[in-house]
Amino acid sequence: MADGIRIPDEIRPVDGRFGSGPSKVRPEGVDALSAVSRTYMGTSHRQRTVKDQVARLRRSLAEFFAVPDGYEVVLSNGGTSAFWDAAAFGLIRDKAQFAEFGEFGAKFAKAATDAPFLADPTVHRAPGGQAAHLRAEPGVDVYASVQNETSTGVSVPVRRVAGADEGALLLTDATSGGGSLDVDLRETDVYYLAPQKALGSDGGIWLALMSPAAIERAFEIKGGGRYIPQFLDLVTAIEQSRLDQTYNTPALATVFLAAEQLEWMNAQGGLGWATKRCAESAAAIYGWADRSAYATPFVVDPGLRSNAVATIDFAAGVDAAAVAKVLRANGIVDTEPYRKLGRNQLRVALYPTVDPSDVEALTACIDYVVPRL
Repeated sequence: MADGIRIPDEIRPVDGRFGSGPSKVRPEGVDALSAVSRTYMGTSHRQRTVKDQVARLRRSLAEFFAVPDGYEVVLSNGGTSAFWDAAAFGLIRDKAQFAEFGEFGAKFAKAATDAPFLADPTVHRAPGGQAAHLRAEPGVDVYASVQNETSTGVSVPVRRVAGADEGALLLTDATSGGGSLDVDLRETDVYYLAPQKALGSDGGIWLALMSPAAIERAFEIKGGGRYIPQFLDLVTAIEQSRLDQTYNTPALATVFLAAEQLEWMNAQGGLGWATKRCAESAAAIYGWADRSAYATPFVVDPGLRSNAVATIDFAAGVDAAAVAKVLRANGIVDTEPYRKLGRNQLRVALYPTVDPSDVEALTACIDYVVPRL
């Protein structure tokens, strides 16, 4: 046991997984996957057995997010990193504008900057713990922002850019916000997310809720003759999704577990239920940090504090890395901060799979560990 500290069983969380991605997977989902292991796993992704699960995933996503008329649920392989490149090839005509306030926004901006066929983007930046915002700019045909910055625990509302050129698209990175934070999809053209966050699944695919305008843009750009690698071709992803399949073999377990999680959340009350549950977890950890003598929320502005991922700074006299090490030795895992942020802090996922009572228990465990280090 790290530093010989053993946390009493009676104050530990029932489930000690607090990772921001891969996140906690519900045991019931794993049990359901095990039950179909002989009929689903290891079978052809072009046959009904798998296509039915893709259809279930798409249908459940549409229900959960109350997808507006004309919007389509599109999925493909590769995760959010692949989607950034796909969007650079298939959604940006010429010039994009980015709001960058963490690693996720920075990576998409870099993909557009590096694309030799695009104009240099405009990038509005803010330091970690703060938010950058989009603003209307002539000639910009794609605006892109992050709903929830996984690296820093900052979240911003999803809203269209007032005064933007007619036809300009808004792309919203909901990698970790989707499923934990409220959204009106009419305020964006592409709302894309990953299954290994709030959807309590594994990685390997990306999911996008696309407006008619975004779908039209993808077909327009491809029809204009731009070279697009097949793996990153959004038109291919759209057409294959309409058939409830992917261009190449998807991660079958990921598809199934995400569908299971969405059906569970829909049965609880959908997005409204999920956001309320995440807000309860957020109130527990931020309230504790506000009362603590040695911990404070990293995000100073309460209006920017995420209900999906909480980042908590520790006073100079408390080694957060040592706290995380003791927690891990006691079965409470993945509370370490984002590596590149380089702060003396813990980062805690507040996704719908995480019970608010376990977040409260986590804070009690931290209070037990700190004076004993």
